[in-house]
Amino acid sequence: MGKLLTVALVGIAAALIGERLVAFRHRLRASREVKTKRLPNCHLIKGIETGSEDIDILPNGLAFISTGLKYPGMQSFAPDKSGQILLMDLNEENPQPVEMRISRGFDLASFNPHGISLYVDTDDTVYLFVVNHPQHKTVVERFKFMEDDNSLLHLNTIKHELLPSVNDIVALGPDSFYATNDRYFPEPPLHYLEMFLGLTWTNVVYYSPKEVKEVAAGFKFANGINISPDGKYVYVADVMDRNIHVFEKHENRSLSLLKVLQLETLVDNISVDPDTGDIWVGCHPNGMKLFRYDPENPPGSEVLRIQDILSEKPTVTQVYVDDGSVIQGSSVATVYNQHLLIGTVFHRGLHCEL
Repeated sequence: MGKLLTVALVGIAAALIGERLVAFRHRLRASREVKTKRLPNCHLIKGIETGSEDIDILPNGLAFISTGLKYPGMQSFAPDKSGQILLMDLNEENPQPVEMRISRGFDLASFNPHGISLYVDTDDTVYLFVVNHPQHKTVVERFKFMEDDNSLLHLNTIKHELLPSVNDIVALGPDSFYATNDRYFPEPPLHYLEMFLGLTWTNVVYYSPKEVKEVAAGFKFANGINISPDGKYVYVADVMDRNIHVFEKHENRSLSLLKVLQLETLVDNISVDPDTGDIWVGCHPNGMKLFRYDPENPPGSEVLRIQDILSEKPTVTQVYVDDGSVIQGSSVATVYNQHLLIGTVFHRGLHCEL
């Protein structure tokens, strides 16, 4: 009887693991193959070799780019090199990124930038918020952009128990923001188990010096976040559920869910065209290739444009698709005038003229 029970339990456990494995591969779109769709006027950005994970652009065309991310389970082409913030002026005839100098006292050696967000105050002061993972922990760095010499003045480092594993961020003011936590367990083994089981334990947090609170929950892997030009709606990507959640933002900074837009790809960072309100997203057509990197079969890239997301039938356009031969692992796509910048988790960056 005991042996039969043991065999039965082993069989049940094997069946559950098998079911979870199938579900996990499905979430990662492991078997998805895509047909390349490239734009005619694109070139790789010189000087970006170790990622361009997130990009944000000021109204005057200055693009801020985070590069050099080291993230557990992800490829890195320069594991011993610290991260940087690059600046690229899209008004120049042949724009090239340059490393931004950061004020003395900031720990550059452990700088590991992830998501970024810009905020322009009423007096035109520009603040840059950067998700930083020194020693694979999580803090948020707050900088002031010094326009006289295009440098960054470090203002303060933000830590909080409700911000244990921040992925992306969107600034709401000079000292407040929404942030996505992409995992519940900070330790890599438990984090991988969390992803494998498909637990919906990640969330969105509102932060200000006076109040910190959870404002949305129930995501498998909360990732990109951004806000509509009128400030009324907040968009959150769940990369493992392949969708975008649309929330209404209230005066007390709480969020209420309006709709979920399901997609066929793994959605990473979200950018919003300030003129049209269109959403641009960098996506991963096959997530398994991203997590199990093979230079002979690299992860591809995909860019989607979403128009009228609040309508019953938003228009979703596949703008760019690559099989990894040009850029690998696209994480962000953002526009300025007729410029399209496509960034990646750990690879190159692409500049296209639309």
